[in-house]
Amino acid sequence: MAPKILICETLDWAHQDLQDLLGSIAEIIHLDSPSRASFFADCRPGGKYDGVVGIYRENESAKKIGKYDKELIDKLPSSVKWIAHNGAGYDPVDVHACKARGIYLSNTPVAVDDATATTALYLMISTIRYFSLGERTLREGKWRPEVKARAHDLTGKTLAVLELGGIGKRVAEFAHAFPMRIIYHNRKRAEDAPDYCEYFADVEEMLHQADMLLVGVPLRKETEKLVGEKWIRALKPGAIIVNIARGKIIDEEAMIRALEDGHLASVGLDVYPNEPEVNPRLLEFPNVTLLPHMGTENQDTQRKMEVRALTNLRDFILTGTGTDLVVEYKGGQVKT
Repeated sequence: MAPKILICETLDWAHQDLQDLLGSIAEIIHLDSPSRASFFADCRPGGKYDGVVGIYRENESAKKIGKYDKELIDKLPSSVKWIAHNGAGYDPVDVHACKARGIYLSNTPVAVDDATATTALYLMISTIRYFSLGERTLREGKWRPEVKARAHDLTGKTLAVLELGGIGKRVAEFAHAFPMRIIYHNRKRAEDAPDYCEYFADVEEMLHQADMLLVGVPLRKETEKLVGEKWIRALKPGAIIVNIARGKIIDEEAMIRALEDGHLASVGLDVYPNEPEVNPRLLEFPNVTLLPHMGTENQDTQRKMEVRALTNLRDFILTGTGTDLVVEYKGGQVKT
């Protein structure tokens, strides 16, 4: 009997890939529960999802059944052993609840690197050159704003990367071409870091030298408000912060205070603490660049993400493991 795989909730681009990767080795069923309560009912013994061993999960499913918090994880059929999350950031899934239930969790690194890195590059250029302000001014029927006393080139500036992972390395590659000086801080030196990336074990020493800070840290409990008052004030006066990770990693109030008193020249944000809500105070700053979390919103990247998640499910069915287990699964072990 073929193992059951639940597609939760939609595939936009990888319909044929679903059949190619899983059609011959699994029974594929699709989420059709209209609410969280009905989803829980369908997960009970004898329900339509009973016997499911793997789940493809993407963020749109939260509109029907909510986040994969501890409550939801605990309601899943006992047969579930793998959740393939479509996304590099996996904070909508309670990884600790998964581990406690003996469920593996994978994400989609690499697939998002180019799109997120080009988003970061846009934010870097826009904030330092005030390009988004120029576009808004033009759309208001005016000519260019007076920014030449404040704007700079990226060439020769120092970019500090907080977490030189896949995305950070791709941004570093782009920035090096200007050229910029690239410095970074990880918990330990990145073994595969390019030669032009300088490692700083002391994060504040790194921040003192930065003209621009790129935030690329995954969101976990311990990284909430990681970039707070102390680290923001450690940056050079007139520095810029770009965040393409998660909004909650930055202390938003501390960041706004630094914008108000001029310690920060600008910020470029694609993420916010309470999405889709955006702090209205941010809209008052003409010098910042704001995007509505659209870093991976293109069909090429979305298809790569879907295929990567489906591939993790295929690998799990065929081999019992996958290549994209999230970092909490050291050694690939879970409680059984």
